[in-house]
Amino acid sequence: MTVDTRALRNAFGNFVTGVTLVTTRGADGKVIGMTANSFSSVSLDPPLVLWCIDKGSDRLAIFESAKHFAINVLAASHQELSGRFAKKGQPYMDGVAYTTWETGSPIIADAVAIFDCDKVASHDAGDHIIYVGLVRKFDSPEAAGKPLVFHRGGYCALA
Repeated sequence: MTVDTRALRNAFGNFVTGVTLVTTRGADGKVIGMTANSFSSVSLDPPLVLWCIDKGSDRLAIFESAKHFAINVLAASHQELSGRFAKKGQPYMDGVAYTTWETGSPIIADAVAIFDCDKVASHDAGDHIIYVGLVRKFDSPEAAGKPLVFHRGGYCALA
């Protein structure tokens, strides 16, 4: 079966997603981030989440060797931050205000929700790798406002 990948991508784009900044600390101690909308809750007991990374990502080797990661669900005000970390060659958190929690992964203080995780599994999935994380600590500050939303290849606002 031949699949028109552009048409398939457009069909997938009809599913409205939130936008996350997935962060970790590399073996060299440098902190990195990447924009991802392939995030999902998996289980409440134990508390598990997943996210996916393209095998062609310039950050794959760092996330592959990392033992931890944080999922920062971006607020509507984070569109510029999302765009910055969606580009190849822009992995480092220079100039971005963050703190760290238990795992040492960067936490964006004004994110809509934050999940600090131990990486507990990875699964090969076509042209992506699925990472599963055990949530060690989380927060969802009400002051963060509305989430950044992505639909049909662009950002949009919740009504």
